[in-house]
Amino acid sequence: MEKEIIIFTDSTCDLSKDLIDQNKIKVIPLYVTFDNGGQYLDGVDIFSEDVYKKQEELNTLPKTGAINVSEFIKAFKEEYNKGNDIFYIGIGSGLSSSYNNALLASKEFNDESRFAIVDGQNLSTGTGLLVLKACKFRDEGDSIQEIKSKVEKLVPLVSAKFCIDRLDYLYKGGRCSGMTMLLAHALKIHPVAKVINNKLVVYKKPRGKYVNAVNEQIEEFKHDLPNMDTSCVFITHSGRIDGFDKYIYDEISKYIPKENIHITEAGCTVCSHCGPKTIGILYILNSKKII
Repeated sequence: MEKEIIIFTDSTCDLSKDLIDQNKIKVIPLYVTFDNGGQYLDGVDIFSEDVYKKQEELNTLPKTGAINVSEFIKAFKEEYNKGNDIFYIGIGSGLSSSYNNALLASKEFNDESRFAIVDGQNLSTGTGLLVLKACKFRDEGDSIQEIKSKVEKLVPLVSAKFCIDRLDYLYKGGRCSGMTMLLAHALKIHPVAKVINNKLVVYKKPRGKYVNAVNEQIEEFKHDLPNMDTSCVFITHSGRIDGFDKYIYDEISKYIPKENIHITEAGCTVCSHCGPKTIGILYILNSKKII
């Protein structure tokens, strides 16, 4: 049997099942744990709406747990023993220990030439964009090290941002202060969070209606168009989105082919940290812009 390159990622990539199946991607799930509410596998036996219902029932937020080394070894070993090469890219090292665990797992095989572990420095479909590029390079016949080199050059070109309806989940998760949450509510601020340098940070603080924050993203999308790889653009949301996925789709499809736009629902990681009615436009730039 001819050797293959197997593309691995984790459940935070937020790619649809169709995209995963079409591109023969192997997805390893993270853990989602509720105090006194059980432990689940992200995207396997718990999904975004389940997170919200459990949060409302238990009045507590879940914890998301990284994939451990032994789980990576088990997943990699199945393909390694078939003679296949292993490529992995998942949630960024600044956001989870999964990358470092994948790296440690790969070293257990003492066969560096057959492994490529890339720090995507991103999350959600920001990672998903890079996964799909890896699949494209694989299908074009690149070697595993060529794929790694090409994908690593794309990592800093990913634009991943989300507008967040309310700061309750960030506050309950210890990611913003009570005062910040109260001020945001009083001033009707719906922050836009963006992945910058391997961290998710508040990027803009538009006031007024939620649509203002959505429009901020659309305007940035239009500004970036001359410098954008428009072959694949994601609209990714966390559920309970009140039609804003269609609103964004109708707006950006005026500028790029509709078949290049993918609407996906975020998994439990984004949902647990940002809460419902979080939505983003994610794409890859052709060259690095000054922020």
